[in-house]
Amino acid sequence: MARGRNRGGRPLRRQAEKRPELRTIVVFCEGRNSEPDYVNGLKKLTHISENTALSIHIHPDHGVPLTLVRKAVEWNRDPEVDECWCLFDVEWPLNHPNLAQAVNLAESNDIRLAISNPCFEIWLMLHHQACGAFMDTESAERSSRRLDGRPGKSIDAGMYMPLRKTAARHAESLDLRHDQNGTRFPHNNPSSGMYKFLRSLEGP
Repeated sequence: MARGRNRGGRPLRRQAEKRPELRTIVVFCEGRNSEPDYVNGLKKLTHISENTALSIHIHPDHGVPLTLVRKAVEWNRDPEVDECWCLFDVEWPLNHPNLAQAVNLAESNDIRLAISNPCFEIWLMLHHQACGAFMDTESAERSSRRLDGRPGKSIDAGMYMPLRKTAARHAESLDLRHDQNGTRFPHNNPSSGMYKFLRSLEGP
């Protein structure tokens, strides 16, 4: 009998199992601290890292939702990219410029949006508690820091990961309430579409 073969004539060496191809998701955000900190925390979760290639692009300027969406539209033309997401804020009392144009451009080019209103800190707050009252950006930032005790804008993502499903339930409830009340963007304050981003990564 030839070496390297069993009685059935098949090679003894096991063929390497093919690893399933990873989904490629590209995230565009304006924040330099809390948003990328949070997304990087998601990247470290085993069930996400094993199935998804998640990359983050941070725009150097602040208040650029339309610019983010335009960048995402360019990247979305790459056939290797499965999804492009833009994470940005509304801001109160003064909203970011060109919000409506950014949303319309995203919708017409299959760009996914996770918009937080007034700011990303409302999403962080929803990990700790339900929020229902209108908030301006400064109040949301202050309340968020009080809840997790951080001194600045950077967050400890590991603290938030175990609570992300609670935050998603709170955020989805806010969207349902705004829909029932007929409250439309950008007046749907408080709210965060980050739960939709999580759902894309992890499922329902």
